[in-house]
Amino acid sequence: HSIPEPGLVKLHSRVKWMMYWIIFALFTTAETFTDIFLCWFPFYYELKIAFVAWLLSPYTKGSSLLYRKFVHPTLSSKEKEIDDCLVQAKDRSYDALVHFGKRGLNVAATAAVMAASKGQGALSERLRSFSMQDLTTIRGDGTPAPSGPPPPGAGRASGKHGQPKMSRSASESAGSSGRC
Repeated sequence: HSIPEPGLVKLHSRVKWMMYWIIFALFTTAETFTDIFLCWFPFYYELKIAFVAWLLSPYTKGSSLLYRKFVHPTLSSKEKEIDDCLVQAKDRSYDALVHFGKRGLNVAATAAVMAASKGQGALSERLRSFSMQDLTTIRGDGTPAPSGPPPPGAGRASGKHGQPKMSRSASESAGSSGRC
């Protein structure tokens, strides 16, 4: 006997597990339908457990036997068709990725534009309220206006040359008395 190389042992182990999982997947798929019709059969669930143990056992090598007897010949005979389906699926998935990518970018761009336009409106309203507040509190000569509502008649011009009724000192005193 020759001692097998470590890489060959790993490969053999992977192939064994691949065969098991393929057979187990087929068993699980078939089990979905057989459970409906055969669940009344005596010892049905016990037989299923025994079958899975037989598949898994290194002494019986059930999964390897079933794979080599049924699955491998079927896959070998349909290899060209499977490869063609994989190429078509690859092409369709690429096309779908591009389509949904463009669609996602359009949705994101639309959302960004909507958010910006709503944000622009909110921002401009905020800035307008600040600027209106600044205009009402600051006069041309640098003195702040009273913080409350303007007194009646303030801002209306009367007299011969459009002079306000109150004198400057009266308006300043009203401005200082209206503050807290």
